[in-house]
Amino acid sequence: MIKALILHASGTNRDSDLAYAIELAGGQPVIKPLSMLKESKSDWRDYGFLGLPGGFSYGDALGAGKLFALDMQTWFNDSLHDFVRSGRPVIGICNGFQALVKSGILPGKQHKATLTFNQRAHFECRWVTLEPNKANPSPWLQGLAPIECPVAHGEGRFFMEKSSELPHHQIALSYTHLDGTPAGNVYPVNPNGSPNDIAGITNSAGNVLGLMPHPENHIHAYQHPRWTRGQQNGLGLELFKNGIQMAR
Repeated sequence: MIKALILHASGTNRDSDLAYAIELAGGQPVIKPLSMLKESKSDWRDYGFLGLPGGFSYGDALGAGKLFALDMQTWFNDSLHDFVRSGRPVIGICNGFQALVKSGILPGKQHKATLTFNQRAHFECRWVTLEPNKANPSPWLQGLAPIECPVAHGEGRFFMEKSSELPHHQIALSYTHLDGTPAGNVYPVNPNGSPNDIAGITNSAGNVLGLMPHPENHIHAYQHPRWTRGQQNGLGLELFKNGIQMAR
């Protein structure tokens, strides 16, 4: 069984949700607080899957995910970069996505990006529809159907420097209307105002995925707020199954 390392920082609150999704997908999740990981000097090579969950690490001091990223760069930089270079699957969700971007793992060295305040300058908590990008060859997205799941963030607008542009094949997931048509930056279908309706991206190799929405919170049909009215599609579990399959 694939062991999955889930990093926990002070303020992280979706680690158990991510662990449950990984377990249902066939993996063996192990939640490790960063402080414990530092003291134990655990060998990251023992794990086939790495997850950075959502939450409000360190109270979002200095910006969402910034101190989480600083911890990783200070204490685990070599282990993290070795893990990424090995091709093993890495996923960062919401705060975890923010940490991957602010540590430079995503989108990659050749691009300058950040996740900044939502265009409407307030916290968003609502359900969204995500369309996988067929031009992205990442194994994370293979055979993946559209996903419906919640967002819960105040700093989720993906933003790149004017001199840098994300290649289309690195866009992983985009916000769409329920019928699959692009959100067109229309609120609240695109809840944060990300250009090109970007909800998630991968690195150029395709093994690192970061996204703002929470597919780990729609892995059973009954979790959908309208499941009793027949809206029971759009589960996020297949995404995690793809991740576990990559680790084999």
